[in-house]
Amino acid sequence: MVVTRPEREAHNWARALQAEGWAVTVLPLIEIGEPTDPQALAWLDRQRRACWQADAVMLVSAAAVHHFFAAGVDSPPAGGRRTRFWAPGPGTARALANALHSLGVGEDRIDSPPPDASQFDSEHLWPVIASQLKPGARVLIVRGHSAGVENAPPESVVAGTGRDWLIRRCEAAGAQVQTCVAYERRAPMWSMAEHASAQAAAAPGNLWLFSSSEAVNHLKQVMSSTDWTQAAALVTHPRIAEAARAVGFGNVTESRPALADVLRSLELLKRHE
Repeated sequence: MVVTRPEREAHNWARALQAEGWAVTVLPLIEIGEPTDPQALAWLDRQRRACWQADAVMLVSAAAVHHFFAAGVDSPPAGGRRTRFWAPGPGTARALANALHSLGVGEDRIDSPPPDASQFDSEHLWPVIASQLKPGARVLIVRGHSAGVENAPPESVVAGTGRDWLIRRCEAAGAQVQTCVAYERRAPMWSMAEHASAQAAAAPGNLWLFSSSEAVNHLKQVMSSTDWTQAAALVTHPRIAEAARAVGFGNVTESRPALADVLRSLELLKRHE
């Protein structure tokens, strides 16, 4: 099985999968780094200082949590707003709990989809947080940016598919929404050995685990002449399934994104081999 998450997450997943007896190759398809746009960095620093003035802060991923809090966010001022923190899934919620704990803020301030939600995304977060939004509420969305995509103004509300949907819902409820870019996503710079591993994993009997449509698109970019029709993909969202089929994967299986669900899906696939 090939794990394609960004390197930090990929190795965590690899260890968990290996502990359950699965053979794993780590081939990260997204590199995560600091934003390279000086305006974006300046705006990010401003939002770090002002985050406790927001009614809610959404962190779109564990990477967003890490990069937003890594450079230092002050503890909340006494008597200030009880800012809520939104997470689209359990991995982001865990990262948030750790970051907020270091600032003396309890995880009771975190909102995320319930553990039994059919998906972990903006659409399933919405029913949890909709009642918080009143006219004039201030919402900050902390997100990533794809390298090579023309930069929008740092404070703009341009985001990904799910975030765009959530932003429209928030604005329809009368909220004022701003975003900031905490990290930059880039296509990987693979070594010859990594290219060889990827090419070998295009053969029948190989399974690729995808948790991002962008990772699928990066695979197409770095392995543009490879035929994927004999390889299988296990994906954690319908939008990722569409991307995998578009690249050419002949067998695409969807799973809920939690590790336990991925493991169940792997067992089912193994039984049907």
